[in-house]
Amino acid sequence: MAYQRYQGYQYETSPRKLQPEYEPVKNPYKKKKSSTKNKSKQNNKKQENKKKQENKQVKQKSKSNSKIKLLVAIAITFSVLFAISYQNSLITESFSQKESLKKQLGAIEKENEQLKVNIEKSLNLNKVEQSAKEMLGMQKLDNSQKVYINLPKQDYVESGAEEVIIEEETNWLTKLIENIKNLFN
Repeated sequence: MAYQRYQGYQYETSPRKLQPEYEPVKNPYKKKKSSTKNKSKQNNKKQENKKKQENKQVKQKSKSNSKIKLLVAIAITFSVLFAISYQNSLITESFSQKESLKKQLGAIEKENEQLKVNIEKSLNLNKVEQSAKEMLGMQKLDNSQKVYINLPKQDYVESGAEEVIIEEETNWLTKLIENIKNLFN
């Protein structure tokens, strides 16, 4: 049966290793001869087992280190993406604020223009005269209501002839010398 399993062309350069159809059973009750060869083999096996265990521990440590490195890399990537997302949200918020302020500015400018037009209309002299007549009951002056006054040709403006004396400030040494001179005079 095993022969039929391995029929066909082999693509590799080395032939397959055939497994036996049975495994020999070892007698567990058979006494082993103690010899120096067996002891050295046992010592070699123990050393190999220790090396294998050490290798396994090193591999486990390297696996745990690689897992930690992977988690740290994922955390850093997440934090960078979070920072970029936060920055974009701040930019979007400031942009929307700017747009709302532009809308408010446009509305205020439009209102200003309307107020300017209303002021210009109300400053029209014909409108002022009409509103004065209608609302306040005012009339234009007649010649009888005008009074002329003659003033003498003398100028009523007072001149600034008052003299102001400005004392120059001197340093403390010159003041001291002046005071000493005044004492002896």
